[in-house]
Amino acid sequence: QIHAAQRAALKIENHQPTAIIYRTKKGWQYGIEGRASHGAGHSFCGEGFYRALRPFLEKFGLNLPVCETGKQRCLAGQDKETLEKCFWEALLSIRQGLEKSTPTVKYLAQRIRQARSRLEAQQRRPRAQAPVLSAIYETAAQKIDQIPEELQLVPGKMTTLRGELGRVLNYYNKISQGAILVAAADLLASTSVNLAAQGFAEGYYNAQSNPQARIISAGGICEDAMSGIIAGISTYGKHIGVGSSYGAFIAPLGHIAARLHAIGNQARQAIKKEPYRPLVLVCAHAGLKTGEDGPTHADPQALQLLQENFPAGTLITLTPWDPQEMWTLFTAALLKRPAIIAPFVTRPNEKILDRQALGLPPATAARRGVYLLRPAQNKRQGTVILQGSEVAYDFLQKALPLLIKEKIDIQVYYVASTELFALLPPEEQERIWPMALAEEAMGITGFTLPTMYRWIRSDFGRRLTMHAFQKGHYLGSGQADQVLAEAGLDGESQFEVIREYIRARQ
Repeated sequence: QIHAAQRAALKIENHQPTAIIYRTKKGWQYGIEGRASHGAGHSFCGEGFYRALRPFLEKFGLNLPVCETGKQRCLAGQDKETLEKCFWEALLSIRQGLEKSTPTVKYLAQRIRQARSRLEAQQRRPRAQAPVLSAIYETAAQKIDQIPEELQLVPGKMTTLRGELGRVLNYYNKISQGAILVAAADLLASTSVNLAAQGFAEGYYNAQSNPQARIISAGGICEDAMSGIIAGISTYGKHIGVGSSYGAFIAPLGHIAARLHAIGNQARQAIKKEPYRPLVLVCAHAGLKTGEDGPTHADPQALQLLQENFPAGTLITLTPWDPQEMWTLFTAALLKRPAIIAPFVTRPNEKILDRQALGLPPATAARRGVYLLRPAQNKRQGTVILQGSEVAYDFLQKALPLLIKEKIDIQVYYVASTELFALLPPEEQERIWPMALAEEAMGITGFTLPTMYRWIRSDFGRRLTMHAFQKGHYLGSGQADQVLAEAGLDGESQFEVIREYIRARQ
């Protein structure tokens, strides 16, 4: 039946992958079958174990090590050396059975050789102009400190974080001849991940009829399946798989595939020391500015599921506030070669601010994950650290002018990637964000309070730190500025809390 199903599948000419469903019985002839087999097997040296193996042993006239009840040589597994010896004797018995069945062994070996011959006869080779994944990493190393001219943004221009991420992906896709394959739930254009495939064949990828396309049909609104598919694509080491959806959904539903991808990349180190093979989970429409979709979609909790929640070096989250930072952050993450890159990008159009006129460092300062966004102008009265595009924009456009008017002089930091910062040498981390500042500062985040714990070390600072749930409830549905105001994260509210913070410090 198995062979017949496989032959039938090969005759289907729809140029799509074909699944064969095998219906089996778990634990068949083991003595513990079906649902009962999900768990521990027979007891150690139990009669059930020997009964399950008896047909094999009798056929070849073999015996397995066995002890009388209550007189086990290994003392019920406590004597590890004797236990290992019994295991070895059991394996040798199985080997003896195979040695007595030469025709079966030869047949199995022959089938393996035939499979190899069939594969070699196909003479499969990379197609002309095949993707060159290494070009992505080579370009990243060369241009980490220089935003390509075609990706540079002009102050005053309106754009989106998601759109700029799409353009960055497209840039890397073109220089690698299509080494990036993208998928989305029902949100290809909405999350702008479709931009990564511009300049390639239209439509969905099909190995036979549309091999030049770079968009994969992953089964619709099914982020867990999509994440598994892109993990498989990245695992082969020839492409980077990119999956996109609301951060509210892809962060939790993609978590299992991401975790298993990280486990696999780490396990591979046992046989070959090489960099991890990244996949990209685009956590789009992230945060409170997705307000009109309500609390089911405008989710501040998604970052907490991923940030610093994986072994060091396996996952990197990106939380840019300025679309100009997207090239630097994504490129810096690529160069670290994690198993997973998770950019958090918002939905609304944003105005590109003139960083130089505002006294802000260039966008490339985001490379180290945390940077001084605006220094104190004279005598520092306090320190505020921000994370999240929505709170950063409202701070710069609304809170900062009020602070300047009131002559409140603070220094302001921004968290663009917790993991990029964590991968810096300890002495550089201390130089950028000294422990003294962590004990002094308060924070403002569009995400949840625990995402600020690394940066805010004092009870005082944490008590004043502003976050999406500071009012104690999920937020309602409305335009972005209304939801920010409901959360108490709008610029005017930021100003009031910072003023309270400064007064409390005096």
